[in-house]
Amino acid sequence: MTLSTSTTNEVPAGYRTNATGYLVPESKIEAIDLLRDELVNEIVTEGQTISQQLQEFKVKTLMKIHDFIELSAAEYGQKIGGKKGNVSLASFDGRSMIKRSINENITFDERLQIAKSLVDDCIHRWTQGGNDNIKALVEHAFQTDKEGNISVTRILGLRRLDIKDEQWLKAMEAIADSISITGSKTYLRLYQRNAKDALEQISLDIANA
Repeated sequence: MTLSTSTTNEVPAGYRTNATGYLVPESKIEAIDLLRDELVNEIVTEGQTISQQLQEFKVKTLMKIHDFIELSAAEYGQKIGGKKGNVSLASFDGRSMIKRSINENITFDERLQIAKSLVDDCIHRWTQGGNDNIKALVEHAFQTDKEGNISVTRILGLRRLDIKDEQWLKAMEAIADSISITGSKTYLRLYQRNAKDALEQISLDIANA
């Protein structure tokens, strides 16, 4: 069987392009392979349409939520700028709820290492070779994962500790200064009360539908 390479986007009548880009006469393709091709393309095309509809639904819904927040703020003579902030909206009977949450992507610059050095000095001064539990806790906060990323939650957790030591406070200031917001992602979740009267998330994920 002679194969030719497809050099244009147009496939001649009576041919199919295989996975390596070659034109194959349909008469040389097994019937089951043609049926499989038809099935896969039909399902994927329908899936692409649904995916586009979900994207459009998300954008439209987020705009409606934003407009409603602006309308509610106007009741008090206020105007809310930007898109920051998590918000929950419930129906009057409480059976339906919408939640918009915005997760920011936080990174730390070189000043985090300065903060760690200051914290290490504090630990050394406080323990003086004694109890190492505090040191272990701080070391855990600054640990990195396999990709070399530091846990934002653990680092920011240090700043919530009520420690009045001047050097510690300087370290916490260095942590605050090292923070950069490199992006954010907006999540939209819909809920409805089920038969057990508990709010259950409406799945918009094909894996959980």
